[in-house]
Amino acid sequence: MPEIPLRIAVLGATGSIGCSALDVIEASGGRLQAIGLTAHTQLKSLAAQARRMRPAWIIATDEAAAESFCWDGRPAECELRRGMAAVAEAVASPEVDVVLAAMVGSAGLQGTWAAVEAGKTIALANKETLVMAGSLVMELARRTGARIIPVDSEHSAIWQALQAGRPSEVRRIVLTASGGPFLRHSGEQLANVTVEEALAHPTWSMGRKITVDSATMMNKALEIIEARWLFDVEVDQIGVVIHPQSLIHGFVEFVDGSIVAQLSCPDMRLPIQYALNYPKRCEQVATPFDWTRASQLTLEPPDEERFPALRLGREAARAGGSAGAVLNAANEAAVAGFLEGELNFTEIVPACERVLGHHDFDPNPTLDELIRLDRWAREEVVRWACT
Repeated sequence: MPEIPLRIAVLGATGSIGCSALDVIEASGGRLQAIGLTAHTQLKSLAAQARRMRPAWIIATDEAAAESFCWDGRPAECELRRGMAAVAEAVASPEVDVVLAAMVGSAGLQGTWAAVEAGKTIALANKETLVMAGSLVMELARRTGARIIPVDSEHSAIWQALQAGRPSEVRRIVLTASGGPFLRHSGEQLANVTVEEALAHPTWSMGRKITVDSATMMNKALEIIEARWLFDVEVDQIGVVIHPQSLIHGFVEFVDGSIVAQLSCPDMRLPIQYALNYPKRCEQVATPFDWTRASQLTLEPPDEERFPALRLGREAARAGGSAGAVLNAANEAAVAGFLEGELNFTEIVPACERVLGHHDFDPNPTLDELIRLDRWAREEVVRWACT
């Protein structure tokens, strides 16, 4: 009997993760099927993806952009839907088996929440979901039976390494960080960083926002918060190590002293393929490692004086409650300000620290309260930038 394809809804299909996911689906030999695709404003790319993948539906989440766009080239069998409410409805449909949550930033929370509420398998690339609402999302998943499989390269590495032992046997997990383009920069050099320099990542090809996060190491701060909820570990059990080659993506140290690491070339198609096919492993789509070439793997502790975002990440992870949502929103707003020339590179993290320290902390927020604080934090960063 032919294998029934696994039907994948790709949320954020036109971003870097979404595009890599479509490569994985296309290379699956029919095991995976793109049942639906979403995009916000990159509608020309979404229409091209619809012609390429022939999904049952596409969703343009920016309703105004969708209204003014010419959809003449859309395949006749592909239904067009509009708005974020359509995303929540679509992911809950019984025709969807797996939801790849790859929307950028806090915008991805609504669709992911709907998928968890519906008890789906979620391949989670949107770390902000757990950063903002980790305790609420994981509790909801326990109630509905939803399964959350990480797509972030570091969390995928930890997920894979954890298969070597039982949860009670884990001493600590260690996330690796490339250090970004400014690993050796002095304070004076950092003060003069340009947008173009910040977007020139040495090993990964990513979207603009996450590339800046890598340069400030805020991405690792957010990953600490994500790991705390995803793997149900204490903050003191989560370490970070600088690894400029980006070949080792994570370690798990067990109580007997054994350390299990996951290594691969820096290619997001591997963790995407692993998450979409879990627990199976399929023929390689990602860039293969060249064992015929001499390689060097270096590890060093991060300089938290140069990269204070790591401290903020640990503080927010320990505090829980509303801290992650506020830190995430402040960072999104501050990075946007930097990209638009309104903030200097060295002002991104201080803006986040100020907003995090001045918000009305709530240890047990509702989802509505987190969304309210998300808006408040963004407004506070704008006010801070204007003073």
